[in-house]
Amino acid sequence: MKVHIFWATATFDWCMAKDYVARDPRTGLPIATGRQPRKKGTKKQVTGPWQECSRKDILALANGEIPQLQIDWGGRRYTLPREDGIRGLGRLKGVWADRAHACLLKALESDEPSIRIAALEVLPIVGEQRSDELFDWLSVLLDDDDETVRKAASQCLEDSAPTFPSGIDSSLAQELRSPLKVRSEPAWRGLKGLTETWPEVACDHIDELLLVDDVMLRRKASKLLRNIVQRAGAMGWDLISWALNDADPDVRRNASGTLASLSKKEPRIAIMLTERAILDADAKVRNNALRAIRSMDTDDSRARTLIMNGTRHTNVEVRRSCIEMLPMLLVEDKLRLIATELLQTETDAELKKMLNEYTFDASIEGTEAQKNSFLAPALPVPALEREVAQAQGQAVGLESAPLDLRPQLESKDDLSQDP
Repeated sequence: MKVHIFWATATFDWCMAKDYVARDPRTGLPIATGRQPRKKGTKKQVTGPWQECSRKDILALANGEIPQLQIDWGGRRYTLPREDGIRGLGRLKGVWADRAHACLLKALESDEPSIRIAALEVLPIVGEQRSDELFDWLSVLLDDDDETVRKAASQCLEDSAPTFPSGIDSSLAQELRSPLKVRSEPAWRGLKGLTETWPEVACDHIDELLLVDDVMLRRKASKLLRNIVQRAGAMGWDLISWALNDADPDVRRNASGTLASLSKKEPRIAIMLTERAILDADAKVRNNALRAIRSMDTDDSRARTLIMNGTRHTNVEVRRSCIEMLPMLLVEDKLRLIATELLQTETDAELKKMLNEYTFDASIEGTEAQKNSFLAPALPVPALEREVAQAQGQAVGLESAPLDLRPQLESKDDLSQDP
C-alpha cells in the first residue's frame, strides 16, 4: 500500500514539474529561458527500388554477399547494385540496427568512391539508430582524395548538423572556416539549421566566430543572430551585445537589426542594448535602434527616458524620430511645455516647424471657429419645462418663438445687457 501511495505522489510531482511555467511575479508573463531543443528530422530516406527488397536481401546486397539483385518496382524490372543496397540500410530499424551499422562502417572504408558516397548519403538516417564511429569516418571523408566523395561528405555534414550537434562539433567548426566555398557553404547551412534545433549549441559556434580576425566570418556569424534572438535566451543577448561592440560596421548593423524583434520578447534587455546602438557612429545602426524604439512599449519609464533623451541627440534623424513620438508619450499641456523647451536649442528648420505645431493651442490662438469648438454647448431645456412655457404662451429660445415675437425677445435681451 505504501508503494502505491509513493508512486502516486511521485507521478503527481512529475506531472506538476512538467507543466510548471516560471512567471515574472510583477507582470505574470512567462520568464524566457530559451526555447527547448526541438529535434528535427534528418534527411528523409530516399525512395527507390530497394523499398521492395526484404531486409535480408538489403543486408546481403549491402555487404557484397550478392553482386546484384533483380526486383520489380513501379511496374518495371530493376537490377540493383551494391550501392542501392547501402542506400536501403536506412530501412533496417530496431533489432536490425546493429547489423545495418556494422555494414555501413564497412562501406565507409571501401576503396570504391561510389560505395563511400552511398554510405554518406544514408549515414544520417542510420545514425539515428546507432551512431558509434560514424562521425569519425565523416571527418575523415571530408578530406577524401576523391572530389565527389568530399562533396558528398559536405552534404552529409549539412544534413547531420541539426540532429547530431556533438557528433559533428569539431568537423563543423573546421568546415565553417574553410577558404573553399564548396566546403564552407554546406557547413554554414548546417549551422543555420542548428540554430532552429539546438540554439544553445549554435551560440557556442557563433561566439567563437565573432572572436576571429577574419571580418567575413564575423559578418556571416552576425547574420545568424536573427535566428537565435527568440530562441537562445541569455546566451543570445550576450552575443548581440558583443556584436554591437565590433569594429566592423556590418557586424554592428546585423546585430542592431535584431533589437526590434528582441524588444517584443525581452523589452528591458532591448532597451539597454538600444541605448548603446542609438549612439553608434554608423547611420544604419542608429536607424535600426530607432525602429526598435518605435516597437517598444512607451509606457515603460526607461523607454520614455530613452525617447526624451533622443530629442536632444546630435544627429538630426534621431531627433526627428524621437520628436515624432512625443505626442504618443505626453498629454497636450506637457507636450506644449516640452516643445517650447526644445525650440530654444533646435536648429533644424523642419523640426522647428514641427515643434511650433506642438506648441499651438487652438483654444487660445486659433480662429474664432476653432475657439468656439472648445466652448461647451448650452444645456438642453427639459421637455416638461418646454411644455409648461408653451402653455403659458412663452417662447423657449428663438427657434421656437413666433416670428412676430422674435424682435421683442431680442430687444429684451439687449436691455438686460445694458448697464
